[in-house]
Amino acid sequence: MNLIQGHHHLTLCVGKAQEDYDFHVGLLGLRSVKKTVLFDGTVPIYHFYYGNENGDPSTLITCFPFEQAGVIGRKGTGQIKIVNLSAPSDSLDFWAKRLKAKGYAFKPFERFGEKGLHFEHPCGIEYEIVGDDKDTRKPWTTRETPASVAIKGLRGITVSLKDMDPQSEFMEVAFGARKTKTDGPCTRFEMGVGGAGCIVDFVREPDLAQGTWTFGAGTPHHCAFKVDNADKQKQFKDFVEGIGYTDVSDVKDRNYFHSVYFRTPGGALFEAAYSIPESFEIDEKRSEFGDHFMLPPWLEDRRDELMAKLEPIEYETSSVIAAAR
Repeated sequence: MNLIQGHHHLTLCVGKAQEDYDFHVGLLGLRSVKKTVLFDGTVPIYHFYYGNENGDPSTLITCFPFEQAGVIGRKGTGQIKIVNLSAPSDSLDFWAKRLKAKGYAFKPFERFGEKGLHFEHPCGIEYEIVGDDKDTRKPWTTRETPASVAIKGLRGITVSLKDMDPQSEFMEVAFGARKTKTDGPCTRFEMGVGGAGCIVDFVREPDLAQGTWTFGAGTPHHCAFKVDNADKQKQFKDFVEGIGYTDVSDVKDRNYFHSVYFRTPGGALFEAAYSIPESFEIDEKRSEFGDHFMLPPWLEDRRDELMAKLEPIEYETSSVIAAAR
């Protein structure tokens, strides 16, 4: 099967809402694409989307600030471990200086022959900025992060697991992915055209305790991968179930895209998603992305209730940001 094209989005359970917004928008220079709520469950939780100007698939990181609900996750194996971001290779000095100036500890690293910087979100989730001069995606830029240094989007993810063999088979058979590199305990798979936005790295950590699979601050929750449309999504769902991986959800309407979730052999939760034609413009003009608190039609009658239970955050509107640029 070759229905999976690359990344669609990555979803994290973070700590506090304000610190998450400040980290992704203030530090990393990503665009605030959408502010809404988690559609699952009964406890009101923000759902923030960050990405490039359009919120294009593979540039998106989405976050649930779960600390307000008092739900804390446990990091471990069977779980997404590291968020890998892409930026020009000659921007790494800029990012090292910026991280230091903003009070973030970091470590340079080299893996698969690629250089980057390793650091952490305030809630403890691990991040890496990897130098990549082949990434042609157009980034969101700000006065502090111009195009020459701006983050292009999600380059890939690193998943921790105990045993590589079952996951390798799944990636090759279900995803149609190619094993392209190994580096010690790390194995790389690439989907679609390969390169940035199409990479999943796995690190074998057999002695690490199992991480949580529930929502919980400080842990990644799932990674979504792009399929073309509803027909391709159904083909993928039917194929995965047909080869014996029956832990697959029904289709979930996420307003901006439709999702099917499935648990992989290594433990990490993955998703097959396709964006609706309107994407994030279904409820906001592109020039106003992230300016308003948006709800899907089925939650609009609960707006006052939800807003009263969510701690307010401070942020700049698109018009203010545009003037600063």
